[in-house]
Amino acid sequence: QVQLVESGGGLVQAGDSLRLSCAASGGTFSAYNMGWFRQAPGKQREFVAAIRWSGSDTYYADSVKGRFTISRDNAKNTVYLQMNSLKLEDTAVYYCGAGYSTDYEKERRYAYWGQGTQVTVSS
Repeated sequence: QVQLVESGGGLVQAGDSLRLSCAASGGTFSAYNMGWFRQAPGKQREFVAAIRWSGSDTYYADSVKGRFTISRDNAKNTVYLQMNSLKLEDTAVYYCGAGYSTDYEKERRYAYWGQGTQVTVSS
């Protein structure tokens, strides 16, 4: 059983940067592929970014490509999401997930989820 705790969310202005963290405990973090998803009010949860267990490969939604960077530190059992040039439409609750599947964009392929952290981008 893996427990995931996200942090780093907050209220920022458009164009600002923010770094989210997701700390894992209770399992072998380095064995899991990790993903970030987000859910805006009234919308379904959507894929944002994912990183392979080794950190060798990363994947991004088109909407964040070039602005967001996912990384991980297996020694610290933590995955990060660096978000730059934030836009109003990035406002959402951000969740991290852990799983073995390489179907990174599919929410149901993740076995464990954190509780989420709110990111609000204002003009």
